[in-house]
Amino acid sequence: MFGRKNTANTADAVAEYKTAKKALHENQRAEKAAGIREETDTFHALNGRVLEAEKNVPWYRR
Repeated sequence: MFGRKNTANTADAVAEYKTAKKALHENQRAEKAAGIREETDTFHALNGRVLEAEKNVPWYRR
């Protein structure tokens, strides 16, 4: 009932989540340096990727 889920899938999901989050933060730094203050299409795409990846990661691994 309270067993662990497949750790291989969890590890892949965590890696995907961290990669997506890193790309989002790098984009944020670049846009901030360029003086962009509005939400761009790139931001929305990267943010959507992070949100989708986050669904497969347990809360304690975020």
